[in-house]
Amino acid sequence: MIRKNPNVDVIKDVLQLSIAAYPASNFLKSLLFHYEERGGLSKKQLQDLHAKALKVTTIPVGKLATLEAVILKKPTRYKSPLPVATPVIIKDSKTGQFIDEILAKYPHHKMILFLKTKYETSEQLPSPETAEIERLHKLLILKAK
Repeated sequence: MIRKNPNVDVIKDVLQLSIAAYPASNFLKSLLFHYEERGGLSKKQLQDLHAKALKVTTIPVGKLATLEAVILKKPTRYKSPLPVATPVIIKDSKTGQFIDEILAKYPHHKMILFLKTKYETSEQLPSPETAEIERLHKLLILKAK
């Protein structure tokens, strides 16, 4: 941060005055440590410091206003929303209908039961298996009528 006068450090002054008012506050001590180690505080940390400093009557109003201006100057970081999970595999309703029709007539058909579990768990049915379902549908349902 570029300061006009490097001898004036409002944030450090507010931190020290707040620690003088609340000497048992570990939060303020940790903020002072972070400020001295890293050379700055995040916007959220500054907001929390400002909220704590407002309760202290010995801090000059000008320093609080400067602290508030520093807070307003910092950018607000937003988390982007999580992307909506789209189903990778689009189920073919025609295949599902064929499976249901075959199982309605032959409920213990092992191959169709196996393919139904693959279909329901949204596994991509390869074209040979889809062709086999259509072949069995023609053979078992359409020929029987």
